[in-house]
Amino acid sequence: MITLLLILTPLVTGLIAFFLKQGNAAKNFALLASVATAALSLSAVFAQGTLTYDASWLTSIGSRITLKADGMAKMLTLLTAVSFPIIFTAIYNNTYKQAASFYGLMLLSQAGLMGVFLASDALLFYFFWELALIPVYFLCSIWGGEKRIAVTFKFFVYTFVGSLLMLIGLLFMYFSTADQSFSWQSFQAVQLSAKQETVLFWLFFVAFAIKMPIFPFHTWQPDAYEQSPTATTMVMSGIMVKMGVFAVIRWLLPMFPVAAAQSANLIIVLSVIGMIYASLIAIRQDDIKRMIAYSSIAHIGLMSAAMFTNNATAMEGVMIQMFSHGVNVIGLWIIADLIEKQLGTTNMKELGGLAQKAPVMAILLVVMALANVALPLTNAFIGEFLMFNGLFQYNMVMAAVAGISIILAAVYTLNMVQRVIYGNVNATTEKASEIPFNIQVALVIITLMILVFGVYPQPLLDLTGDSVSAIFVNK
Repeated sequence: MITLLLILTPLVTGLIAFFLKQGNAAKNFALLASVATAALSLSAVFAQGTLTYDASWLTSIGSRITLKADGMAKMLTLLTAVSFPIIFTAIYNNTYKQAASFYGLMLLSQAGLMGVFLASDALLFYFFWELALIPVYFLCSIWGGEKRIAVTFKFFVYTFVGSLLMLIGLLFMYFSTADQSFSWQSFQAVQLSAKQETVLFWLFFVAFAIKMPIFPFHTWQPDAYEQSPTATTMVMSGIMVKMGVFAVIRWLLPMFPVAAAQSANLIIVLSVIGMIYASLIAIRQDDIKRMIAYSSIAHIGLMSAAMFTNNATAMEGVMIQMFSHGVNVIGLWIIADLIEKQLGTTNMKELGGLAQKAPVMAILLVVMALANVALPLTNAFIGEFLMFNGLFQYNMVMAAVAGISIILAAVYTLNMVQRVIYGNVNATTEKASEIPFNIQVALVIITLMILVFGVYPQPLLDLTGDSVSAIFVNK
């Protein structure tokens, strides 16, 4: 029942939020709703074993409301559940036109994300996939920046094409099942010819690759991150990109193991190219937001490569890094948003000397930056270490080339810290002030997660251990 409540709570409260007339009421209601969802998620994490829920839905076409929360799903629903109260806390002082609609759409997006991570029925998975994306489309197009219409259109085209390809694949799989069912078990049992498996593998992979995104399907991402309202960007970069990673592990690899093995080398090469390419582009950025966007492409590229190594160690790293990257990138976006609100710019050429004007902000930015480069004792270190370990076992040359991205990440991240925090105060940064209390609360929570899981990552390994074991037992 907890699994169902994890979806229903943000879904119902999101619909209610639309009817609240006062902006403050919608804001407080959304915050309380997200805290309630976080409490439910924590209870799911501490519950023993895999949680399931099954109920009738569209029985005439073989689709049921089948939910499954194993370790991986618990971890991702926890990331989703924890991120929203952090985001709502960080933007608490922001004022939005049509606030009720803004918070309603945010909660609906959370419901869609929960459904994606819990659905064990392909049609239900597709339904929630779209439910997570549609609110984001409206959030970007209504509350985004000056170029929001063009950027949102580009985002729509990419996601529409991806969703269409996935739908074609889903329907083919459905008609190929022995019992005309959308269940995960029926899909996995389908017998396909080698040619059919290859075609279907790429239909699904492109859909998921667009969502991650990885090279060469990434071009919508930097513009969308830059032009979206920051709260939406946090959802997209912190949680939504994990939909693609999760979908590969949950659906793609078990359904098409032969095609996955045959395509692994090509995908790993593309992922490594994407890591280096995105890192080099990040170095050339003067805008903090675009630097974070390209940095995220590089990090996701490593996860993509690690998933296809057919290595349990690498898969453990992917599991941990999905959570760690989500937390860390949200922290970076919170600080970028704060700088933009205070100073009216995120251009590093116009910044400098913030350590003198806002020392707490400077300290917290350094913590987020160190986590972004996966320094030992930060949460990202163990995930990246495990992924590189698995990649090294797969192909030493590939691992060596991918390892260059570690150096490049240090270059662009520390360069950002140097240009923003140190140096002299100028006419722009003279206006800077210390972090407001609500944002301090959000960043301190993130900092604690960075340090606690950096020193002791075992709880995340224990939580996702059953999912990793299931993947490799079934091979």
